[in-house]
Amino acid sequence: MIGKSAFRGLLAAAALVMASLATAETGVTDGSITIGQSVPLSGPAQELGIEMQLGAKLYFDQINAQGGVHGRKIKLLSLDDGYEPDRATANTRELIDKNDVFALFGYVGTPTSLAALQVSNPAGVPFFGAFTGAEALRLPFNRLVFNVRASYGDETEKIVEQFTSLNVKRIAVFYQNDAYGKAGLSGVEKAMAKRNLQLVATATVERNSSDVAAAVKTLIPAKPDMVVMVTTYKSSAAFINAMRAAGSGAQFYTVSFVGSRALANELGPDGAGVGISQVVPFPWSRTLPVVRDYQKLLAASGTGRDVSFTSLEGYIAAKVFVEGLRRSGKELTRDKFISAMENLRNFDAGGFAVNFTPGNHNGSTFVELTIIRKDGSFLR
Repeated sequence: MIGKSAFRGLLAAAALVMASLATAETGVTDGSITIGQSVPLSGPAQELGIEMQLGAKLYFDQINAQGGVHGRKIKLLSLDDGYEPDRATANTRELIDKNDVFALFGYVGTPTSLAALQVSNPAGVPFFGAFTGAEALRLPFNRLVFNVRASYGDETEKIVEQFTSLNVKRIAVFYQNDAYGKAGLSGVEKAMAKRNLQLVATATVERNSSDVAAAVKTLIPAKPDMVVMVTTYKSSAAFINAMRAAGSGAQFYTVSFVGSRALANELGPDGAGVGISQVVPFPWSRTLPVVRDYQKLLAASGTGRDVSFTSLEGYIAAKVFVEGLRRSGKELTRDKFISAMENLRNFDAGGFAVNFTPGNHNGSTFVELTIIRKDGSFLR
């Protein structure tokens, strides 16, 4: 038979347990923080998802090996969406409803991210570091969304600025017929209008397709001097090869989402001279600490993969995310994480600056231009 004092002790202990459970945040335990990711791990855009996941895991695994953040190890659950919005929606529901994730991290693509937000916004789940520069993830302001990379508007402005300064004015756009492609098209149109110029032509390709015949038929008669491409690597490569075969002498330039390494591999020697805007530092450089650290971890990972812009972006996004967790303190909640991120002013991620405020969750405007060499390497 339990005495009164012992019984009161059991009640007090039970109350403490109940209080702890009541205040515990979704996806957070004493030893772990679970976050979710939906990316293309199969299909024509799979390299983008594989690289983004790889870069993030390099950093998360290093942090976990050091004991985690405030004693909690980070668990990244990655699901394959094939770069299809419907699958991204289903994956997001599964991650939130079944896996009870603390946050969503490192999604790949505009249409897939926008689909995911339809699920994550009502659930109050932070959406962090997506691999997309779409304006729709930036405006209107969303307290749950944090963008580490520059926008497509920043990238297309840089591209148009560069070529119009060289008196290249006959510019066309080849874009993916979805939210991603239309976001890039809008960026180019704004950059052209700023200079009182208009596009000579536009043409589209469907998502996850390399059927570019109609696009080539549309653009060849317009005789563009440059074509800005807002597609993924397989359709971009097919388009470049088909345009050249049809006699076009245009310069081809694309935004960072294309997947630079994958595009270079698809084109082989024919990639020489193709330009790509980038939103992270040059991953082959040894100048910046963040790049050196990334290179070291990748070399030791045993994956056999070369450095790339995409996996470096995943690495940087993971580093910024972890900094937010650190600054949230031991008693981690989603609200504390968001507040900590909003006070991440001029954070130096190792030579890459990130700045968030309560009214601006766009961490960077960094853009630089690169060109593919004949051997598949990149020239800044």
